[in-house]
Amino acid sequence: MLVALALPVMLILLIASTVAGMPMGIAMIVSSIFYLLLAGRDVGLAAEQVLNGVFGNFVALAVPLFIFAANVMNAGQISDRLLKFALAMVGRLPGGLAQVNILTSLIFSGMSGSAVSDVAGVGKVLTNMMIKDNRYPRGFAGAITATSSVVGPIFPPSIPMVFYALISSTSVGALFLGGIVPALLIVVVLGIVVMIMAKLRGFPVEEAIPFRAFPMIILQALPPLMMPIILLGGIYSGAFTPTEAAAVSAFYALLLAIFAYRALSLRQFWDVVVSTVKTTAVVTLVLCGAFIFNYVVTIERIPQEVFLFFDQFEMNAAMFFLVINILYLVLGCFLDVSTIMLVITPLFIPTAAALGIDLHHFGIVVVFNMMIGLITPPYGILLFIIKALNGIPLGEMIREIWLFVGVLIALLMVITYWPDLSLWLPRYAGLLG
Repeated sequence: MLVALALPVMLILLIASTVAGMPMGIAMIVSSIFYLLLAGRDVGLAAEQVLNGVFGNFVALAVPLFIFAANVMNAGQISDRLLKFALAMVGRLPGGLAQVNILTSLIFSGMSGSAVSDVAGVGKVLTNMMIKDNRYPRGFAGAITATSSVVGPIFPPSIPMVFYALISSTSVGALFLGGIVPALLIVVVLGIVVMIMAKLRGFPVEEAIPFRAFPMIILQALPPLMMPIILLGGIYSGAFTPTEAAAVSAFYALLLAIFAYRALSLRQFWDVVVSTVKTTAVVTLVLCGAFIFNYVVTIERIPQEVFLFFDQFEMNAAMFFLVINILYLVLGCFLDVSTIMLVITPLFIPTAAALGIDLHHFGIVVVFNMMIGLITPPYGILLFIIKALNGIPLGEMIREIWLFVGVLIALLMVITYWPDLSLWLPRYAGLLG
């Protein structure tokens, strides 16, 4: 009797504890342990899943290293050099500061792998620049900052893609390379949309920076611009693994902040370490809970049940992708990225594989979906961060965000049904069969 009730009790306890405000990681651990007790299984299996899944996995080490690198970039004023570079490159275009916002997010994403780090770092500065003297409407400034930040986890390196590699046994290097074209496509399309909006709404054009100033600006920005090249070049050449690449990025960021720019004091370094430890602790807790929870899901054969559910409708890959995109777009309105990636996504990976979908392509589509969720109300965590940092009313940003959400959904459909956009680079690099 208790065995039959184990799974329903676990799910009810998970939902109830989450609604009550318990952190998702702890909620998954507690509910999964209750399942093991009711099912008569060894509770020590929970510790075994944590040790093997998190602490025994070399790929997981990349997450705190990328978090540390992003924190060093923000604290070491490296983002200031990138901002000046972007201003020189695209500031003279219609909607200049909005264009700078988009390009800076792309450049910064090559070092952080996190949309939240982007918004909290360069995003805060750019938003303040845009709303100063009422140059741009506050809602538009916040909306374009949030939207441009979603490119962070799509362009390499990417923390969500590291998570996906953990749960799908795919190549981190192939995922990183697969995200380059979609990320560049986002930047180009957003740039075109901003140019059109600038013409229609009369947004200002920035004063052109003299060409004679370009060499110094480029020279100052060149060291941080080299980071994604070093990372991808090292992975592609086989010089180091993606996890070792994360260590290289952290070390390189420290070298720039301490020696090249002399912009990181001992006190700031300590703050960076503390911030990294706190963020890593939260992420690790969610990872621990997810591996225990997914063990329960596996022994209950839920992925197989999901496959049989789709199979009864005789779905092909195109129909499956349509259902997945709709589901993820809805879930993204209410759940955070880590929950969707670590709890929901493992349910669909076996079905995707059975339908002949390349799991690297599936991962890029999933990450793209989740990034749209970061700016979609009512959850829209990036909008809440901008509200907290810049004081922009949430309602004003929501009114402006829908156009950008629509554009990103259109791009999502292109990436979904044109897999070669994501896969040709990994194939060319020999990372896919």
